[in-house]
Amino acid sequence: MLSSTAKSPLDDVAFLARSEHRVTALDALARRPRSRADLRTLTEASASTIGRTLREFEERQWIRRDGHQFEATQLGAYVVTGMRELMDRVETEQKLRNVWQWLPTEASGFTIEMGSSAVVTVADTDDPYRPVNRFVSLLRKTDRFRFVGFDVALLEPCKDELSQRIIDGMHTEIIDPPSVAKYVLSTYTDHCSEPLESGNLTVRLHDDLPSYGVSLFDDRIAISGYNPQSGTVQVLFDTDAPEAREWAESTYESYHREARSLTFRPTVE
Repeated sequence: MLSSTAKSPLDDVAFLARSEHRVTALDALARRPRSRADLRTLTEASASTIGRTLREFEERQWIRRDGHQFEATQLGAYVVTGMRELMDRVETEQKLRNVWQWLPTEASGFTIEMGSSAVVTVADTDDPYRPVNRFVSLLRKTDRFRFVGFDVALLEPCKDELSQRIIDGMHTEIIDPPSVAKYVLSTYTDHCSEPLESGNLTVRLHDDLPSYGVSLFDDRIAISGYNPQSGTVQVLFDTDAPEAREWAESTYESYHREARSLTFRPTVE
């Protein structure tokens, strides 16, 4: 039977959600015993607010008192763990809410959970190259780079940096549609010839690639979403989560198996 403080589970959820310090306080008490002064310092709430919060926790049997110390009961720890999980889920959803359309679908094996620790870099009017700049920062930290997709808008703005990194020894493999490979090779002949001749760059061709790009670096993976209306990369999603890495490796290998090698014929002067 529910206590007099709550009529339904939603009442207790609303009680915790109405003030951020309540979740912070209960979470702290679930980790170890603390005094009122500890909680005031931690939450920056007033003495009266902390006192009222502790009384409400006690009414719900979420905490117990031992002298001047308070600690969470098993019930309180159970509730705050669920609340933290809910807040983490909503935080992830908020990060992805306006860019989800540019990311892989669930049918590809990609899941929302993979975004829980991701860095999500979104282009805006004032800085349309934010995703590209984030991509370049990742490129500078890797010794091996693999990419699958037709995202010319991601690779083209950093062609000088990419070319030099390959010449300097970064082992690179790119899987492109034939039309994109032809465009890049014909438009940026000088940028492509030396990297290809260095032996550090392999280009493979595939006729049916996804609408997004997948990049694999030494320590992170990235997904780039291209907006055909603006002609720019709308979002770069990068993470070091193991499940995301596994998905990216599997996705890349599935296209790699079906791709064919590009035969490069250097221009003879």
